[in-house]
Amino acid sequence: MRKILALLAVLTLASACGNGAASGKDNAGAKTIRIAYQAFPSGDLVVKNQGLLEKALPDYKITWTKFDSGASINTAFVAGSVDIAAIGSSPVARGLSAPLNIPYQVAFVLDVAGDNEALVARNGTGITDVAGLRGKKVATPFASTSHYSLLAALDRAGVKESEVDIVDLEPQDILAAWTRGDLDAAYSWLPSLDELKKNGTVLISSRELATAGKPTLDLGVVSTAFIQAHPEAVDAWRKAEAQALDLIASDPAAASKSIGAELNLSATDAQNQLKQGVFLKPADLASPEWLGTEGQVGKLADNLVSAAQFLKDQQKIDAVPDLATVQKSVYVKGLPDVLG
Repeated sequence: MRKILALLAVLTLASACGNGAASGKDNAGAKTIRIAYQAFPSGDLVVKNQGLLEKALPDYKITWTKFDSGASINTAFVAGSVDIAAIGSSPVARGLSAPLNIPYQVAFVLDVAGDNEALVARNGTGITDVAGLRGKKVATPFASTSHYSLLAALDRAGVKESEVDIVDLEPQDILAAWTRGDLDAAYSWLPSLDELKKNGTVLISSRELATAGKPTLDLGVVSTAFIQAHPEAVDAWRKAEAQALDLIASDPAAASKSIGAELNLSATDAQNQLKQGVFLKPADLASPEWLGTEGQVGKLADNLVSAAQFLKDQQKIDAVPDLATVQKSVYVKGLPDVLG
């Protein structure tokens, strides 16, 4: 609740002060794109490392800012300081719901969470299954896909959230606490997940939870104001992300080299991490299962409503948006042709 109140305070401040960022121009009038990225293996890092968007839009000043979680990205959107972002489906469901009601739209599916997000119990704790977390300290970044998956895993195992000491830590802070022996378990994502597994045992992964009806995804979202002001730039960004997905499918070694450079990993380690995610082909994004088309928005909207309903049931948000509202927040203009 304190995070929600803080976000509302930022929103009020941004509304009161006004913000010219939505125009996509800096104070000198130059066209700008402010991108929020996260340090996990994805095509988004390929786009950044290879400068694909800069090559496609030489007239724009493009800045990339690293964020540690979707919660902080939502805060940045509320403040009007981000135009495009890589963010998990659970924080997007929060962002589209009351009290945040962030005016952004889902325009890309970066990946579907598989074994690249998981719940790990530290060796020596005696925890062998999710039910064993009762009375234990478990860390995860709040308002993230991992947080959502942790709650789903507990619910599936019949464990009440109140029976577990859940603490809010970003991935790097989880590693530090893990090393000190302060945690019994953690739900996190790559690349930090690989470090946790060196001294821990996977209890459940997001791939298993997806099979059980609680899928999570990493999405590309764009502020509605930026879409309205710069639709051609949004198209160029979607094409660049599609190009990265093609590279992951056709030449994973080359994609891994770029991703490794961004994550300070060897290409081999990056490729091993890349294999743990599920990456769609660009043509799949316009299918009924995902984004859909202008004629029919895909089931991604249903997924977000379902995630919002789960969060409402867990008392994490105030209200669930209706399907029609969420469908309007899925940007399908030009699909599938724009991904060619």
